[in-house]
Amino acid sequence: MPLIEVSNLVKVYPGGIRAVDDITFTVDRGEVFGFLGPNGAGKTTTIRILVTLLAPTSGTAVVDGIDVTVAPEEVRKRVGYAAQFIGVDDDLTARENLVLQGRLHGLSKTEARRRGDDLLEILQLTAAADRRAGTFSGGMKRRLDLGQALSHDPELLFLDEPTIGLDPPTRRALWVYLRELNARGVTIFLTTQYLEEADALAGRLAIIDEGVIVIEGTPQALKDDLGGDAITVTLAPGDGSQVERVAELIGQYSDAGAARTYDGAVRVFTRDAASRLADVVRTLDSAGIHVARLEVSEPTLDDVFLRHTGGKMRVEEVKPRSRMMFTRKPR
Repeated sequence: MPLIEVSNLVKVYPGGIRAVDDITFTVDRGEVFGFLGPNGAGKTTTIRILVTLLAPTSGTAVVDGIDVTVAPEEVRKRVGYAAQFIGVDDDLTARENLVLQGRLHGLSKTEARRRGDDLLEILQLTAAADRRAGTFSGGMKRRLDLGQALSHDPELLFLDEPTIGLDPPTRRALWVYLRELNARGVTIFLTTQYLEEADALAGRLAIIDEGVIVIEGTPQALKDDLGGDAITVTLAPGDGSQVERVAELIGQYSDAGAARTYDGAVRVFTRDAASRLADVVRTLDSAGIHVARLEVSEPTLDDVFLRHTGGKMRVEEVKPRSRMMFTRKPR
């Protein structure tokens, strides 16, 4: 039986705002499940329902066989939750924050301190254990916040954009720890706007947009479904008016539907991208199109998001390396 079962879940806020619109999905025990979407898509609302902080308007949400609206206390015993905004007490030390959370989850004083000491070591905060959290860097606070979510050793961890605002090295260090947690059997439900993060961590993911799940699957399967590698044409500055013309011209080379346009660029997917690149160049030259950059690259989750929502979610921090590139100066 799945660890999480969501069926026809709906959440309507006052004023008729439909934040979650009849979504259905499951999360298996032991997996890392990525929940992607832009701000306002419904990610946080879904998590808040699953951790019993928000009541659904209709539908069901079941965690470890327990309906979140029927026995919320039992659900809370099983889950840890790290919200978007760091929830540590700046006036307490790192150790005091962790012990307090353990006590709130019903641990004895001795158990809470032992668990806190273990987490301080795991999160590499032992040297700062007795410093006020208010003196910590953003990355240290994020690690301490994650420790609070783990204070009662939950089997299911909800992370709502856990690395937002962190520098790339700190973000990657946190990825390593999350992989270790998952290897020890902790199921992780991860919301993120960082597509690179989802690709690195999630074994399966769903994309939600305007309250509706638009696609679901493994990262690789979703990228394979795009129909091959990408040919991307970027126009010279000031030539944005020709984007639609370029899309029409190179659309003939696509094996996966119409060309996609964004930010002064046009992209098509084809299984013979490298061999078709010369034809694309000739076609654009014949039409008098001034090209600033032409490249072939493997598909990314950003491309998946673009196809299924019509817009790019966020520029990835590490751009996939193109296997072939052509750049020309504007005439």
